[in-house]
Amino acid sequence: MEAIKTNSTCLSHRAKTPGAVQPRPAGAPYPGAAFAAPPPHSREAAPAASALPHSAQSPAQPARTRAATPAAAPTPPAAPAPPPAVPLSAALSGPFPGGRVVRLHPVVLASIVDSFERRNEGAARVIGTLLGTVDKHSVEVTNCFSVPHNESEDEVAVDMEFAKNMYELHKKVSPSEIILGWYATGHDITEHSVLIHEYYSREAHNPIHLTVDTSLQNSRMSIKAYVSAPMGVPGKTMGVMFTPLTVKYVYYDTERIGVDLIMKTCFSPNRVIGLSSDLQQVGSASARIQDTLTMVLQYAEDVLSGKVAADNTVGRFLMDLINQVPKISPEDFETMLNSNINDLLMVTYLANLTQSQIALNEKLLSL
Repeated sequence: MEAIKTNSTCLSHRAKTPGAVQPRPAGAPYPGAAFAAPPPHSREAAPAASALPHSAQSPAQPARTRAATPAAAPTPPAAPAPPPAVPLSAALSGPFPGGRVVRLHPVVLASIVDSFERRNEGAARVIGTLLGTVDKHSVEVTNCFSVPHNESEDEVAVDMEFAKNMYELHKKVSPSEIILGWYATGHDITEHSVLIHEYYSREAHNPIHLTVDTSLQNSRMSIKAYVSAPMGVPGKTMGVMFTPLTVKYVYYDTERIGVDLIMKTCFSPNRVIGLSSDLQQVGSASARIQDTLTMVLQYAEDVLSGKVAADNTVGRFLMDLINQVPKISPEDFETMLNSNINDLLMVTYLANLTQSQIALNEKLLSL
């Protein structure tokens, strides 16, 4: 790819000198690739869209766009994709359908905010690569990593070599995760975003662009996802339009624990809260179950008394829930619970005894 070089060179695409290829200056901030931003007046303003006129690009850019277009073609048998990873070009063979959803995990948002807080002095925003999986109806973003970059009024330089090395390391841990797109902090799409998105279009077909408003405009963190589509007259001025996608938040059971803990800090005056013990977590879970059962009983009584209209969907759900409860007498349940508690206490006692013996042995050996 002509826009990616080794640590010794980079490409510079400038609006005033079309097609100019220059070696990287000695004081360049990052190796890899440098893209020139178009003049501010050449960007066409449109709702939820950002356009980059063809006249502000170098002649090499249309060639890269044409090379990225047939990426949806079947992969030649000589270089098949790894079995665990699903090629994004095959999963996203065309524009996103109307029902396409981006499923976002909380660990991704935490990583983005952390990279923004640790950004270099003077940096206005941070960017990074999104990783995850793709199915027929949604794109699930499960991981990400930041990529060093430097922006100026004329160009943006991105450390492509760092991004490649990080992705190779991630593949060793999670082979099923593929590149889905990239993220940037901020509430708007800039001219530089169009150029960075062009690079990710060569790494993943139809990549996603995620924006996270870390400036908290309107007192909330706005999170939006976009996918690009070409616009304009063929052979004339061409641009790029960013279409918004639906973003939904999902989590694993392990992530739910951290999310619940973070939410508790909203009610703390100093925004600090300690971890709960296992017994406290069991007690809080039992309290939530009791409140839910009270709500269900109240709903059933209101339906029987005629205060609330009966809902067949809710009735079927409650029937399935009741059928899942095992039929056991209270005496047998109490006996089983006490037996399990005794086993747990015995295992805990043996573990503490073993730990004490090991600590005593280490003290004796150190004498």
